[in-house]
Amino acid sequence: MASTPRTTPRTPPVTVRASAKVNLALGVGPRSEDGFHPLATVFEAVGIHDVITAGPRDDGAITVTVEGAQADLVPTDETNLACRAAELMRSRWAGPHLGADIHIVKSIPVAGGMAGGSADAAGALLACSVLWDIDTGPGDLHDLAAELGSDVPFALIGGVALGRGRGDRLVPVIFRGTHHWVFATAEEGLSTPGVYRRFDELGGGAGDLVPTALIAALTRGDIDAVAGGLGNDLQDAALDLRPELAGVLEAGIEAGAMAGLISGSGPTVAFLVGGEAIGRSVAKSLRGLPRVSAVKLARGPAQGAQLMAGTLEAGG
Repeated sequence: MASTPRTTPRTPPVTVRASAKVNLALGVGPRSEDGFHPLATVFEAVGIHDVITAGPRDDGAITVTVEGAQADLVPTDETNLACRAAELMRSRWAGPHLGADIHIVKSIPVAGGMAGGSADAAGALLACSVLWDIDTGPGDLHDLAAELGSDVPFALIGGVALGRGRGDRLVPVIFRGTHHWVFATAEEGLSTPGVYRRFDELGGGAGDLVPTALIAALTRGDIDAVAGGLGNDLQDAALDLRPELAGVLEAGIEAGAMAGLISGSGPTVAFLVGGEAIGRSVAKSLRGLPRVSAVKLARGPAQGAQLMAGTLEAGG
């Protein structure tokens, strides 16, 4: 049961850091009667983060402000997924008198297939549960996250996990070692529903098959086998909508990446590399491409949504 929530204008703000994700494998089944595609996907959280801060209000309003990379592309009204997360948390566990000022500092690409909106929603759930002094457990947060979107539950837990169903039924995957990634982002995002529509028009993919060889490679820490097991059933659809991304994939491989793939529904292109030095070399090659707006280097697996240092101490 939840404790009686409380907050006052003197309650200190709560700050949460949430990680981006890359789909190491994404198997997509045929569209079902409910309009969704069953998935078998291996998520990995990576060290590109958004920072979400929730501060108290005493007038019951929930506001969103955004700064950072591509901030102008992020809505600040009730359609923002972090705002929806706070509203959902309040409706189920708190009361209409509670409000919050949510501030998001963006580093995760917007509409880039790396679950930036989902990370913000996960961050808002955790931040508001602490801000409003609600006694929620991991299961409670997961249930709310699953209502918000397929990637939000994973954004809460991070690490590596197998996702089934819509991607929200998660099983942690044992992994060994650290992965080095290079991400090439595009100026213009891709609509996830649009990519799925093109996927259907192209005849679908191999289906929602669990990538057992990839999971075994992750457990062994066999980076070569991990590279060989990367795959994305949505890649052909994304490339059909954005043919120029094929050149980005080719350039990263030629520069020395072990493997490359479209991240989720795209258009971000993810490259697995053998270490930091080769990562810097691949990044340098990609930065010269006119189709690439930015290049980010990151390690994985990373943690999921987590309270920033000092938050608990500040809250007493």
